[in-house]
Amino acid sequence: MRITVEHLSKIYPSGKRALNDVSLDIGNGMFGLLGPNGAGKTTLMRILVTLMEPSGGRVSFDGLDLRRDRGKIRAMIGYLSQEFRMFTRLKTWEYLDYSAALAGIRRRAPRREAVDRMLESVGLFEARDRMANRLSGGMKRRLGIAQALIGDPKILVVDEPTTGLDPEERLRFRNLLSDMSRGERVVILSTHIVGDISSTCTDMAMLNRGEMLYQGTPSGLIEKARGNVWLIEVDDEGLAAVKERFPVVSTIPSGGGWEVQVVCANPDGFSGRQVEPSLEHAYVHILESDQNLPAESGE
Repeated sequence: MRITVEHLSKIYPSGKRALNDVSLDIGNGMFGLLGPNGAGKTTLMRILVTLMEPSGGRVSFDGLDLRRDRGKIRAMIGYLSQEFRMFTRLKTWEYLDYSAALAGIRRRAPRREAVDRMLESVGLFEARDRMANRLSGGMKRRLGIAQALIGDPKILVVDEPTTGLDPEERLRFRNLLSDMSRGERVVILSTHIVGDISSTCTDMAMLNRGEMLYQGTPSGLIEKARGNVWLIEVDDEGLAAVKERFPVVSTIPSGGGWEVQVVCANPDGFSGRQVEPSLEHAYVHILESDQNLPAESGE
């Protein structure tokens, strides 16, 4: 499966440009779309899953055109939106059973088997008789993945799936997505959380203010920040000055002062040493470089 996005744009009736000349090439496996809130990620995801029409450009799925073949493309996609909700009066298995019926599994026995297998795969089998609205936040997100996967889609799109989850549930969710990305399936993960990308994705893109800033491997993005990450040791007064002048990635107490990691070409006026960049450093570096380019915010 290959998804090709060519010169995609989206302009809302208000005149706001949410996407501007976005081009992407996405293949099998886990693909990460990284960007801050308001970068245009959700707009792009909604276009890809056929919930929104683009203003311009072209999107194809293995040769199927998004405008011409919407029905065929929609049948290939499982989608977990950022605002996933379930019916409050259904048990966990009942909700997934309903989702399976909508996905085209009409016969009751095969549908029940599919539901049980999916509940087992996402770690919810023991909670199958619990009311869906009584599940924890992490369990609800796993139920969301289950309903997106129950029809065995070739493409899985998840939008900000780990927001609000505790660290243990976030790690479990990342591992679940990695398992689902094996074989001939495309998994697109849209997030503003750098750790979600660095721990799961081998290919990624970075979006800001509706424009594509980068596509490639996470390691390739990290290389762009090399030589621009510094560790500075300062006292309380120096810390305030550093925060005023540079983007600060981390602040750690050290003795009577602070060890501060900043992203900049040269920490003029402060003594420091260069350190190896991480994806988080690269993310801040690219965003800071983009701030000098005037543009309207995406959605």
